[in-house]
Amino acid sequence: MKRYLIALALAAAAAAFPSRALACTNVIITPGASSDGSAIISYAADSHWLFGELYFRKAADWKAGTHLAIREWDTNRPLGDIAQVPHTYQTVGNMNQHQLIIGETTWGGREEQADKAGIMDYGSLIYITLQRARTAREAIQTIVSLAGEYGYPSEGETFSIADPSEAWIMDLVGKGSDGNKGIVWVARRIPDGFICAHANQARITRFPLNDPENCIYAPDVISFAREKGWYSGPDEEFSFRDAYNPLDFGGARGCEARAWSAFNILCDGQFTFVEDGAEVTRPASDWLDYAMGYDLDGQMPLFVKPSRKISVKDVADVMRDHYEGTPMDMRTDIGAGGNACPYRWRPMNFKWEGKTYVNERAIATQQTGFWFVAQARGWLPDEIGALVWFGCDDAATSYLTPIYANTSEIPECLREGNGDLLHYSPTSQFWICNRVANSCYRMYDCMEPVVREAVDLFENKMLSEAVPEMDSQLLKLYNGSGRKPGGKGEVRRTLRELTRFSVATAQEQFARWTELEQMLTVKFIDGNVKAQDAEGRFLHSKYSEGVPDGLKQPGYTDFWKAAVARDHGSVLEVK
Repeated sequence: MKRYLIALALAAAAAAFPSRALACTNVIITPGASSDGSAIISYAADSHWLFGELYFRKAADWKAGTHLAIREWDTNRPLGDIAQVPHTYQTVGNMNQHQLIIGETTWGGREEQADKAGIMDYGSLIYITLQRARTAREAIQTIVSLAGEYGYPSEGETFSIADPSEAWIMDLVGKGSDGNKGIVWVARRIPDGFICAHANQARITRFPLNDPENCIYAPDVISFAREKGWYSGPDEEFSFRDAYNPLDFGGARGCEARAWSAFNILCDGQFTFVEDGAEVTRPASDWLDYAMGYDLDGQMPLFVKPSRKISVKDVADVMRDHYEGTPMDMRTDIGAGGNACPYRWRPMNFKWEGKTYVNERAIATQQTGFWFVAQARGWLPDEIGALVWFGCDDAATSYLTPIYANTSEIPECLREGNGDLLHYSPTSQFWICNRVANSCYRMYDCMEPVVREAVDLFENKMLSEAVPEMDSQLLKLYNGSGRKPGGKGEVRRTLRELTRFSVATAQEQFARWTELEQMLTVKFIDGNVKAQDAEGRFLHSKYSEGVPDGLKQPGYTDFWKAAVARDHGSVLEVK
């Protein structure tokens, strides 16, 4: 998610990166590529100005003549109003009751293409479309229709759109403020069995012009670029990215690198993709120079086939990536400090002695507002199949809790209005996850493994036991006992039970995370590490329960020691 203030700051300060927030990452898994047959979309809403909460809008019927007020998602600035439709669907976060999922990443593009008079910003496009569309194809047409009727004031976007049957990637950008209302766009269906990823850089380059089942686009997507002088070649060689969001060093290193890393992890270092009608497999390292911004002439595949079937846990862990094991691994230079911290505070780059250097932008980042992994599970009724695994703050040190999208209630810890960025709330999941994350940043190599163990324990239990068991119970309720499956009474009981599960699970895990934060404070205070037994109890001396036994002081990494010795050794050396 791009915030305009961030973009302005980057434009003023950055030479290596273009004026974009370099925020948000999406991974898209088609049903044929997932381990359970679900369509999966992950999304990290990364912004220094975004509070983590779970948006909730109940289904509703509206009287003729009703209007909907539009406020810009980034700033809450009033933009205008639009005609309301007779019926809107329930939405929980970025998913609706019919298992439609929409995520996004912003790429800016050519600044003159934002329609300053438009009122349908990219956030409004997402959440209004979720209230009006049932399928991915309907969502694409709804997005196009809304932007065309009301104008599009945002910059370039890539949308991830999925329903239980198929998944799409859609690149779009406005037409400017000179009377060309609407957007130019291309949407491609991801071949079943393949995956896709995007991160603040337009990803669609050349696309098929005569395959409406798998690729649809604005009628003027090519002619508009010609009119603007951005393209002059034959139609069949037209590249959406090159015309509307030309790749540069920042687009590669800050954005495409994240998509490359997601592919690298999920494909075990081997990219299988379709080239000239045939599947080809090449090592991921062939695109490493491209991802790092050293070879901008290359083009990474838009779709790749994973080396194995992908689970929700696989996708969640990809969202926790810091380029570990690659040349961009942020734990391995002096910027990681003495405890291998894989984070760099903003700005995105710095200058020294006439040269500009980057602060790497990995998938996991400190400024995440919320993140999710959503599943559209076609083998289940919509009431049960729509499932959002939702988390707040930095994905690397936070957990995902399962929320059925047909819930009738949102847990208190995720409820809108429970705190904000300027007001702390002790009952907010966003704030407790920030407390845990910021604790870890000071002794990352010691503390993160403790937190990760707690994350894995919860998520693995939910995925292997709790959610499958709940699905089974819900399906029995839905089918009834000899009555018509999906009757009003059956649905009512199903929704009541899935609401109870969603709320109780979230609140119980929130309580555990509150206890975890307290334990971290005690265990790691002042650079010490206190010992615990297998049950988590702190070890104490035989003379006092308040005096720790087995206390250690791990010190710093060898890399840090060597760097400090080189820099200041003449003063620090013991003689």
